[in-house]
Amino acid sequence: MQERTQKIRETARELLGQGKVDCVLGYTQGSIPMRARPFFATTPDEVDQLCWTGFCTGNLAKLLIGRTDRVAIVAQGCVSRNIVGLIQEGQVVRDHVVVIGVPCLGMLEYRKIEARLPGKDVHEVLEVGDNVTVSGPGFEEVIPRNFIKRDNCTTCMHRNPVISDVLVAEAVDETAGGDLEKVAAPWESFDAAKRWEAFNATFSTCIRCYSCRDACPLCYCHVCFVDESQPQWCGKTQDAADVDTFHILRAFHCAGRCTDCGACESACPMGIKMRRMTSKIEKDVRKLYGYEPGMDVNAKPPMTVFQPNDPEDFVK
Repeated sequence: MQERTQKIRETARELLGQGKVDCVLGYTQGSIPMRARPFFATTPDEVDQLCWTGFCTGNLAKLLIGRTDRVAIVAQGCVSRNIVGLIQEGQVVRDHVVVIGVPCLGMLEYRKIEARLPGKDVHEVLEVGDNVTVSGPGFEEVIPRNFIKRDNCTTCMHRNPVISDVLVAEAVDETAGGDLEKVAAPWESFDAAKRWEAFNATFSTCIRCYSCRDACPLCYCHVCFVDESQPQWCGKTQDAADVDTFHILRAFHCAGRCTDCGACESACPMGIKMRRMTSKIEKDVRKLYGYEPGMDVNAKPPMTVFQPNDPEDFVK
């Protein structure tokens, strides 16, 4: 990871020094271990605050929306696909963005590390090759990276950036080796009643903080449907009906656009596994329309177009 960090800093310093961009959007170390936060470097002197670790899990594409300056952005595979999606939807101008591509080794889930080390105070995480060394007062443990990767990273199908102007490392194997189609399999095997029961159990701990919405690069509406009052689409209580409505409507709003970046799950303070629903919807989009989000700037997401000869065999 240190090599990637160094290359990101070198690239950022060059872009800012030559006046090619107004700022570089990347990550810096968080205020506590196992966290990283977005950071805008606007001068060459600020570049040394940029870093790259397995905890750079927020989707930076969200922060491109609405900017009119020239921005360089650090992007792994899923983030680059969201940049493509935002270009398709007219939210980002390609010529205004320099993509610093990072071939991804899979991001880390701090909750999995904490679960493996109950009661331990983690002070440092060192990532070398396929292993992660976690240490703190009185302990040091080496954990295989695959054991503590985020769930979506285990099934990632596009680990290399789909668009980039500079690559900070050699390309990696395109897939993580997992079976993305099986993510939705448990719910697919349920009958309607059991599927609804599983859905309610998954979202029963939701506190309506909207962290999932705020972290998602697909959620950029000026007024979210949950905040509309004329008409009111969804109540703001934690009543099951309001919670269910919020998550169902948001998931369908993202249909055919979700890159499975996992930003929603990483942001959720309750650890809700939202991919159990979104992965099912995205699987249906792949099956029905043969479409993968964020792969082609010139493509049109299937939910945004209609042709008179569209197949309708699936409409009941």
